[in-house]
Order: sequence, then structure tokens, then C-alpha cells
Amino acid sequence: MLLTLFEAGTSLIENAVEKVVEGNLTSTVLVTSAFILSLAYFTKRTFKQTENEKDGKYPPYIHSNIPFLGHAISFGKSPIEFLENAYNKYGPVFSFTMVGSTFTYLLGSDAATLLFNSKNEELNAEDVYSRLTTPVFGKGVAYDVPNTVFLEQKKMLKTGLNIAQFKQHVTMIEEETHDYFKRWGESGIKNLFEAVSELIILTASRCLHGKEIRNLLNEKVAQLYADLDGGFTHAAWLLPGWLPLPSFRRRDKAHREIKNIFYKVIQKRRESGERDDDMLQTLLDSTYKDGSPLTDDEIAGMLIGLLLAGQHTSSTTSAWLGFFLAKDKVLQDRCYAEQKAVCGEDLAALQYDQLKDISLLDRCLKETLRLRPPIMTMMRMARTPQTVAGYTIPPGHQVCVSPTVNHTLHDTWSERFDFNPDRYLQDNPAAVQKFAYVPFGAGRHRCIGENFAYVQIKTIWSTLLRLYQFDLVDGYFPTVNYTTMIHTPNNPIIQYKKRM
Repeated sequence: MLLTLFEAGTSLIENAVEKVVEGNLTSTVLVTSAFILSLAYFTKRTFKQTENEKDGKYPPYIHSNIPFLGHAISFGKSPIEFLENAYNKYGPVFSFTMVGSTFTYLLGSDAATLLFNSKNEELNAEDVYSRLTTPVFGKGVAYDVPNTVFLEQKKMLKTGLNIAQFKQHVTMIEEETHDYFKRWGESGIKNLFEAVSELIILTASRCLHGKEIRNLLNEKVAQLYADLDGGFTHAAWLLPGWLPLPSFRRRDKAHREIKNIFYKVIQKRRESGERDDDMLQTLLDSTYKDGSPLTDDEIAGMLIGLLLAGQHTSSTTSAWLGFFLAKDKVLQDRCYAEQKAVCGEDLAALQYDQLKDISLLDRCLKETLRLRPPIMTMMRMARTPQTVAGYTIPPGHQVCVSPTVNHTLHDTWSERFDFNPDRYLQDNPAAVQKFAYVPFGAGRHRCIGENFAYVQIKTIWSTLLRLYQFDLVDGYFPTVNYTTMIHTPNNPIIQYKKRM
């Protein structure tokens, strides 16, 4: 009887969560009903958890009177405030429940060491991310394979992300940026996030996929990418992938169609015998340690993952960088002057070797990643008991580090909410504390696309600074949209005027 009651409650909860993530706030009634149905089960579970934690060996637990959902509502409304309040009250390690799962956060550099130094068999990534990535990237790649295989695949991708490639990429990105922004005209007001999102897809496809796939990138294929990218949602993370949600159906259809496009390109490259110095050729030439080559399906999945894994993060970061520069006109003028100082008064075409000398823009990008890291939380599933700060985290907890919180902790950063790129010219927590600044992760979990992201964003903004002057629209600086998995700017409009 209790199991039947729980299943009925869970079904209602799933329906309610679906409506919440699709934007229907009236589902609150359904959520409440589901909670009542499941109250007996989850009250028993919570009581047992409380009894187990009385010995003090588990992290402090933030209790909630709402069964199953726990702190999902308060966390969802203002996650940074929730985490900072918990940090001030409980310290760097604490646990709470959301949607039936227990989350243990590790805040601050010392506590975060546990996650970034962990082995995958201890704190596991695929247990958390596979339900998100597998429907988008496909089976047989990324978090759908054993970690040893995934590490081999990452090594293959990293082989193609080298300096020789980056030198070609700068020219490609600059050309794509010029071509894209021709449509903007002399002046006006535009949605900056929408623009850079489209541009990131174009530049990443040209640099990472190869000319054949880039040449196929028309409006129809761009929409397929958008539908596939729509699989990265809270619904996809919380709900079973087989549910007939419209976003799930669009995602799965787009996955099949993009794979078919890639299959044809891969087969044509194989049959022609032609070679090109791009990521597609790198993957065609790659083999596993046992000598077996990648299948066409694996290559297609890795190409999708390579594009979409960085699309959200680079788009969001590029947009936020633009708003910070528009807000501080003096800083923007300094960045423009730096372009002339490095590349000459005539602003000749940018070269890869010059990127290292565009240091102010580099610091602006770094400060943007500090204040607006695109991913608020990095997660792993505890498979074995983990000890940190005198506490033991039991298996089954989702262990989390928040770059957003770590980057602005009051006892770590001075003037923590100020956008000050010159802070990196002197001693700062990013240089002194190993995990105080982690926009791309750290240790063995560091993002392999970090260097490409810096090349891509710095080249785009070097080009945009040469083309336009930017201003906020009536002083409006976007707030953060916490309802999406990547924290994008709300109403990201910006004013621009072409430089003479």
C-alpha cells in the first residue's frame, strides 16, 4: 500500500515538474497534492536520516518541512543567496534535499579540494550527467561509456585542440565575426546574447567540425542544433528521458537528423581519400589503445559533444563580457586602445601570437568568468564514503562545488562584487588558493576546451571592439536568469554604434 501511494505521488510529481520546467506556474497545486500523497513515505525517510546524523559524523543537514521537494523552491528562486546563507550558518560543508536527492555542497577552496582531487570511482560523474548528455551526444561517448574509455576519447579531442590549430582558428573566427555582424548596420539596439550564441555555433562549427560540416550550416541545421541544445534543461535532468515531452521529442529528432548529416560527411571524407587539418580528420585517424578505430557513430557523437558542450558556456560568457564593457566606458576605451597598441594603428588582422599580448581583455574575460561563471554547480555522485572537514559524506549524496559562490566568498575575495580586471595584476585568491577560482573546473576534471574558449572569445571581442562602441540601454544591466541550467542574462539587449 505504501509503495502504491509513493508511486502515485511520484507520478503526479513528475507531471508537475514537467509543467514547472516548461513554464507553467499553476502546477504548484499538483506539486502540493503529490507531496501530501507521499508524506508518509518521505517523513519516515527524513526521520531515519535525522536519526543517523545525530552522531555528528555526517555534514550538517538543512531540514525542510516539505517532503520530497525539500528546498527546491527556495533554492530555485535564489540559489546563490541560499548557498551563502548556508555557508554563513553551517560552514563550508552542508547537505540538504531537493526532489528526493541529497546534495552536499563543498564551499571554499579547502572543501572543494575533495571533489577536484577525487577519482571517478569515488565521486562519479556519469551517475550525475549521463541522463543529460547521452540523449544529446548519443550512446557510446562521453558519460555513456566507462570512464577509462571517456578519458581516451578526451585525449583524442585534446590532440586536435593544439596551438597549430588555434593559429588557423583565429583567422576563421575573425572572418565569421565580420560576416555575421554585417547585418547589424551602423547603430541600433540588439539582443547580444542571441547574436553571440549564433556566432559561437558558426565559429565552433568552422573551427572544430571542418569545412564540409560548416558549409552545411544553414537555418534548418541551425534549428536542429537549437532543438538538440534544448535537451540541456532541468526537465531532462529531473525527469525520465522516455517521457513524451515536446522538448524531448524535438531533441531526439534533431539528434537523429544531425547524426545522419554527419554520417554522410564522414563517409564522403573516408571515400575521397582527401585529408584536411581539422578535428574531423583527427578523429578519423584516432584509435583506442587496443588499436581499434572510432566508429562513425562515435565520431558523430564526439563532434556533437565538442560543439554543444562549450556552446552555452562560451555564449553566456561572451554576452556577459559585453555588458561589463558597456557598463564601464573607460575600461572599454582602454581595451580598444590595447588593440591598437598590439596590432597597430591600422588594426591589421589579428594573429594568434598577439592574443597573449592582449592582456587587459584577457583579464576582463577572467573577471567575467569570476562574477558570471556559466555553470553554477559542478556535481559528482558519491559512490564510496568521503571524508572532508571532519565529516563523512555517505554514498548516494550528490557532491557539489559552486564556482559562482567560491568566486565571491566574503572571506576570500576583497571587493568581491566589483568588476575589477586589474585585481589579477597583484596577489589575489585565484593565484594563491588552488580552488578559489574554478570556472573551467580543476585537476583531472579540468575542461579540455578551456584554451579554445579563450581563443574564441578573445578573438570575437577583439573584432567587436574594433567594429563598435557599446552602451547599456538606458543604464540597464541584465539580471541573472537562474531558471536555466546555464545562467544567462535576462533581457540581454545592448546598444551599439559603429566606429568611424
